[in-house]
Amino acid sequence: MADRTRVHAQLAGLFRERGYAATSLPDITAATGLGRGSLYHLFPGGKPQMLAEVVAGVAAWFEQEVFEPLEGAAPDVDAMLDAVSAYFDSGRSLCLIGRLGLEPHPTGLDAALRQYFARWQDTLGTALRTLGHAEPDAAAEELVVAVQGALVVAHTRGEPQVFTRAITGWRAHLSG
Repeated sequence: MADRTRVHAQLAGLFRERGYAATSLPDITAATGLGRGSLYHLFPGGKPQMLAEVVAGVAAWFEQEVFEPLEGAAPDVDAMLDAVSAYFDSGRSLCLIGRLGLEPHPTGLDAALRQYFARWQDTLGTALRTLGHAEPDAAAEELVVAVQGALVVAHTRGEPQVFTRAITGWRAHLSG
């Protein structure tokens, strides 16, 4: 039996790089090394189930690694920025959730995509408020938008340093 965690990671990579709509079943079998029968055994709902499970995995990772450090009496914005930088491979990997928001995807996924960004922005805004930031909600929105924009520009230009500079700039802005 295939390792579901490994298959989820492979699917996430495919969907992130090619997009959900452009990723074919032959692409998936080639990337995972699994035949159609094995894939449908793991994912009886087909490609929509694959995507739903990958999105749920991304959301769970962000809960633990990005949102939890921001919650509580001593929010750790640096830990959040470190986790975001690591997750996006210092600007070398696109945001799967952001990419899905721009292309056709299965019905019913819209709420999960909106929730991902809303949760990030709301949790960050609350953390910045706790830390005494003058305009926490505006800063939270600007940071999430800056991360997403920096990922797109870094990927388009083939220059991950664009993302790294954005993270460094926000780290300085928030600590100053």
